[in-house]
Amino acid sequence: MISFVLKRLSAAVIVLASISSTAALAQDFPKRPITMIVPFAAGGTSDVIARTVAEQMGIALGQTIVIENVAGAGGSTALTRASRAEPDGYTVAIGNAGTNAATYTIYPKLPFTPESFVPIAMVAKTFGIIAVRKDFPAKDLKEFIAYAKANPGKINLGHAGVGSSNYLICKSFVTAAGIDATLVGYRGAAPALTDAVGSQIDGVCDAAASVSQSINEKLVKGLVVGSTVRLATLPDLPTSAEAGLPEFEAQGWNGLFAPKGTSPAVIAKLNAAARTAVETDAVKKRFADLSTVTPDSDEHAPEVLQKLVTRDVEKYRKMLADDAK
Repeated sequence: MISFVLKRLSAAVIVLASISSTAALAQDFPKRPITMIVPFAAGGTSDVIARTVAEQMGIALGQTIVIENVAGAGGSTALTRASRAEPDGYTVAIGNAGTNAATYTIYPKLPFTPESFVPIAMVAKTFGIIAVRKDFPAKDLKEFIAYAKANPGKINLGHAGVGSSNYLICKSFVTAAGIDATLVGYRGAAPALTDAVGSQIDGVCDAAASVSQSINEKLVKGLVVGSTVRLATLPDLPTSAEAGLPEFEAQGWNGLFAPKGTSPAVIAKLNAAARTAVETDAVKKRFADLSTVTPDSDEHAPEVLQKLVTRDVEKYRKMLADDAK
């Protein structure tokens, strides 16, 4: 009996010591720079949002947050790296509905699952846009769809890779429009947009954050935004309903994730820093310039991001069943 009691006491001491150690580590966190993995090339939507948020999070935490662009396989290369990182809070990743939801249907043999990550916070809401090269023979969405239907399979639209949020914009668009278009994957939104500007491809499926400036500078022609309201930075760009295609919806999100096993105390610190960051005037102004919206105050909790992931995993399982590799 005494032996049993001693064993129980020993186990309790170990648990308490572990809790005490974890709390102490969290209290000191962060003691060195944090790496934020971006699943795409520099210059795209996720990269711009990550850099904007990371700067202000770093100020809130008193440490630098270093951006690491890891492009490839629609974001799964980066998520593989993030899932294998030490769960100590010093490696986080920015993701979206593509990288953290649709990818599980498109690439069913991935070395990670939704459970491989702990949600930190949603940091941005984005809006999808369809834009075409400036010399494309269509002045609006109606003419574009008519041209596409008259030339099945001949139009090519660039995106940031199969499984990316831009790919989902493409899929949603061609499905709603009922057209046959070739979807061309790149290692990020920026190189796809570069080719559209150079008329190497017909157009892009992109987020307002990365394509708005090119539209305003008339480097490409914006056709439609998958939103219910017009964007302040693109007042002349019609919504999907105004353009005659209300079925096209492209409102997305970006969130921060940590590897499974990261302590709740560290997640809480990162969440608090993310909340502080998106509420700063610097982030709000930058996001406004990019037609990107910061989450409402009741949308910052990790649980909200988790619900978005769960919802979108199921949503894209149905939509992308034919894309599974």
